[in-house]
Amino acid sequence: MKHIIGAIHLASDPSVKTLAVDDDSAGQRLDNFLMRHLKGVPKTHVYRIIRSGEVRVNKGRASADQRIEAGDLIRIPPVRISAQMQAKEDAPAPAREFEVLMEDEALIAIDKPAGVAVHGGSGVSFGVIEQLRRARPASLNLELVHRLDRETSGVLLIAKKRSALKHLQDQFRDRETGKTYLALVLGLWPSNKKVIDVPLFKYTVATGEAEGERRVKVVGKDDPNGQRAITLVRVARTVGPYTLLEVTIKTGRTHQIRVHMASQGHPIAGDDKYGDFEQNKQLQKLGLKRMFLHAWQLKFHHPVSARPVTVKAPLPAALQQFIDSVQPPIQA
Repeated sequence: MKHIIGAIHLASDPSVKTLAVDDDSAGQRLDNFLMRHLKGVPKTHVYRIIRSGEVRVNKGRASADQRIEAGDLIRIPPVRISAQMQAKEDAPAPAREFEVLMEDEALIAIDKPAGVAVHGGSGVSFGVIEQLRRARPASLNLELVHRLDRETSGVLLIAKKRSALKHLQDQFRDRETGKTYLALVLGLWPSNKKVIDVPLFKYTVATGEAEGERRVKVVGKDDPNGQRAITLVRVARTVGPYTLLEVTIKTGRTHQIRVHMASQGHPIAGDDKYGDFEQNKQLQKLGLKRMFLHAWQLKFHHPVSARPVTVKAPLPAALQQFIDSVQPPIQA
């Protein structure tokens, strides 16, 4: 017999929970919903229990990117976290503001620095969103609209209202936004190579030092597990033996730009997962201490006024200084 406590139904096994999706959570991806309710549980474990079928939506199997609706019943299996992870979870995130590129009553666009995760999880006790919530206790509904890799800097959107969040996430899902990155790649990129349309497959590393990490690889167009990924590339300029690219993604796959660039023989400078490790060592000696990938420009329609908005984040000083050190600007 089930006992009902608010929106949480406890099954006969008290360690199994069934959560009822409320109106405010409607439209979220299943993985995002679970991460909010399973604080301190590594993301890799969240994805594992989804893939294994232990998580059920209305008694049926579901995928991580499935959108949930109000009234859906989400079965969550028993999960345990280590005492160390629990201690991290119990410790509050430090309050921190970030450079604001744009802000109004509906949203905030910040310039995320490299090296900062967008949210806690997978061994990271807190990220941008937790620090921002701590810094703005009066703002009760701050939510990430999208994600950036930890080592990627640049434009990051945060919704201040649930209505704005849903509107903006719909634009991202329906590919109505324009996301352009600046990426410095190794070698001279062919100016006639403007479109990369190569499917990607996401997996987790099974053994070794990187066990449990999520990785991505290119697969053939006929691979049933491949997800279509489209990247548009424009050469901005050559920088010595490197090329600075303006990269626009038409699909938002995990690590899409990094894997697509590497698959063409021109990995991103400083990429520690998909890059040229020997060249990365030399780049560090030359002063490049991070991956050269920056979310430079984001175009979208405002969730309230519907007017077109373009937000830009200038190239970080460290990246600009590296370019200037390789190829100093011409003095007038």
